[in-house]
Amino acid sequence: MASKTSSLDEELCCAVCSDFFKDPVVLKCSHSFCRVCLQKCWEQKSSQECPLCRRKSSVTDPPVNLTLRNIVESYLQQRRVRNVSEKSESRCSLHGKKLLFFCENDQELICVVCQTSKKHRNHQLCPLEEAVEDKKEDLRVSLIPLTEKLEKFTKVKEEFEETSKHIKSQSQQTEKKIKEEFEELHQFLREEEEARLTVLRVEEKEKSERMKEKIDNISKHVSTLSEKIRDIEKAMGAEDVSFLKIIKDTKEKAQCSLQDPELASGALIDVAKHLDSLKIGVCEKMLETVKYKFPVQSYVSF
Repeated sequence: MASKTSSLDEELCCAVCSDFFKDPVVLKCSHSFCRVCLQKCWEQKSSQECPLCRRKSSVTDPPVNLTLRNIVESYLQQRRVRNVSEKSESRCSLHGKKLLFFCENDQELICVVCQTSKKHRNHQLCPLEEAVEDKKEDLRVSLIPLTEKLEKFTKVKEEFEETSKHIKSQSQQTEKKIKEEFEELHQFLREEEEARLTVLRVEEKEKSERMKEKIDNISKHVSTLSEKIRDIEKAMGAEDVSFLKIIKDTKEKAQCSLQDPELASGALIDVAKHLDSLKIGVCEKMLETVKYKFPVQSYVSF
């Protein structure tokens, strides 16, 4: 990173003064210089040529290189902000000293002055580098159950999704069976067919909706666990000081109280309820209807 920054610094520096460009102007040869630096060169040599390639310039007042000027200003601003941030993070907010120790009792970074203060007297302290390694190791251990939990939730989510597909498949196959059997009957039986299909579809809808709720719920848990793991891994990759500042919150985030998911019984469609003794039941119902509509007549013999 340091070499990249150094290389960028060179690109953003004037070849004449070796400092960052100030009011940069560009010549026709595409080389840029500070306006003041270029004017001084031309005055000293009594000729208008590029200080780098020696190409003659017919323009006495070269145009401003707006793009380069904006890049330099943005870069310098970012560097100032970064320097201030790094300086404030690595020093004690109370004493201005460099943060060198980590207090295990208070779970905070301290300096050499804090070390001798009443607040941290008789507390367990360790060097910053050791604390970083210890806390990272703790988080690595904490990641193990989280990762295992994620694997379980992901696996059960896949099972739920397969179950949802199976419910749909069951419904389609059962509907086909019902239609095949009802096709053997006449118009009278078609009303019974529609009634039974309605019951099936209601059951399919109810169980599919319940399964969808379970899938949505477990998806949220999967997302939460994935986000926890990403946040913890991101925290572990932070700079030492930044890492220890958030270790307490990160360890809390690593805790997980979620119970392992299970597929509830009765989730599938009760196929037997729809198909067992279908013809017999329909025939009996048909006979009752026939008797109701066409009562047996009594004939008297003379």
